[in-house]
Amino acid sequence: MTTQNPGARGLGPAAAAGLAFAVGALGAVAVERRVRAVLRRLDRLERLEQEAQRHAALIAYQRHNVDLVMKAAADPTLLPVLNAYEEELSTDRQRQYLFANLLYTHVLQGYRVGVFSRAELYGHLRGIFQSALMRDYWAATRHHRSSLKEGSEESDIGRLVDALISDLEEANTDEWWVVGEPPAE
Repeated sequence: MTTQNPGARGLGPAAAAGLAFAVGALGAVAVERRVRAVLRRLDRLERLEQEAQRHAALIAYQRHNVDLVMKAAADPTLLPVLNAYEEELSTDRQRQYLFANLLYTHVLQGYRVGVFSRAELYGHLRGIFQSALMRDYWAATRHHRSSLKEGSEESDIGRLVDALISDLEEANTDEWWVVGEPPAE
């Protein structure tokens, strides 16, 4: 007859229950980690979806703005509605300023929806503000920008353009594409 040794054949009932509990607890921790990871991914996807919706709304708004401006530019009787300048402008000058505004907002919207970086925005602005007419438009609309909330993206970009125009006017070079200091990324 052999002597029985409970540890020789396997775990006793208490040890087996303890091991099963430990395995279950480890499994629950792993499941909880995976659930948290999935929730983080879902939060990120929701933020990305909200950003995409914001970009789509911005693009639709800009498209509608262009339609309205084009309608006014085509009908001289509508132009006075958009004359928010401190002086009376000729019909031709108003149309030029409307186009200048569209050009500026086009570049601004490109930046806002991520078509290019802030440094690239600066390069585009440096190019369009080579035109004396663009600089005239910018000066004529200075009071429009005075009501922008301090620290807002648009007021920051407005100050960036102000500094750029100042640099362009003070530059002692024909190489306008090197004037000014692009913002850090």
